[in-house]
Amino acid sequence: MAPTDAPAPPAGRRRPGRTRGDRRRALAGGLGQTLVTAGVVLLLFVVYELWVTDLFSARDQDRLSDRLRTEWSAEPPASGVPTVPAQVPVGEPFAVLHVPRLGADWSRVVLEGTSEDQLSQGPGHYAGTAMPGAPGNVALAGHRVGRGSPFLDLDRLRPGDPVVVEVADGWFTYRVLGDASGDLTAQDPNGVPGQRIVTPADVDVIAPVPGGAADAAPAGSYLTITTCHPRYSARQRLVVHAVLDGPGVTRADAPDGPPALTEG
Repeated sequence: MAPTDAPAPPAGRRRPGRTRGDRRRALAGGLGQTLVTAGVVLLLFVVYELWVTDLFSARDQDRLSDRLRTEWSAEPPASGVPTVPAQVPVGEPFAVLHVPRLGADWSRVVLEGTSEDQLSQGPGHYAGTAMPGAPGNVALAGHRVGRGSPFLDLDRLRPGDPVVVEVADGWFTYRVLGDASGDLTAQDPNGVPGQRIVTPADVDVIAPVPGGAADAAPAGSYLTITTCHPRYSARQRLVVHAVLDGPGVTRADAPDGPPALTEG
């Protein structure tokens, strides 16, 4: 029967230690495990940013839309031209944006303010810029990827495409600038193109005349949308400019909205 205890090594002799190859293999194994763990963490982060935050934002949009519809239904119908408040408290919803080019049912509730608290719920309106239908520049911002990805496909817009802003008692229709050939870089008489790519520091795109001075007097009624560019990066900003197309229509005159809502 074999002994139960292994013989001890002779006095003065050490057990053989790990070789250099063993140490390399151990190091490679540890590095591999670290990379796998980092990859899993990164994957989970991407899933959260791209899908989980979209679910949260969709929930917020449903809640905000229900709230606006309830408030608007309680207001008496207006006649003439739709009206909007001169000022809205930061964080409050006040309009619904419709962009038919992005889908027949594409719409997003717009909140006042452009901090992450607002942009995580939907597009935000730059405080201090014009309100819908007013002279100046209605400037909006929104995420391109994550938090509902409202402007993921903003680069699909073409000259003449409608961007409809719905307010309590009606709608205002804006048209993307550019020329009939489809050139989005073509400028209007004020030097405003339909699309441009700028750095985050180029805040003059939300000036009363986009690209002009912040304290300049309005010279038209514009709408500007800004979002990150390229996708999955915040290095630049994709900017789309549109101009007001007519005075707007009230719900009394167009219960189902302007014809522009069915374009795209």
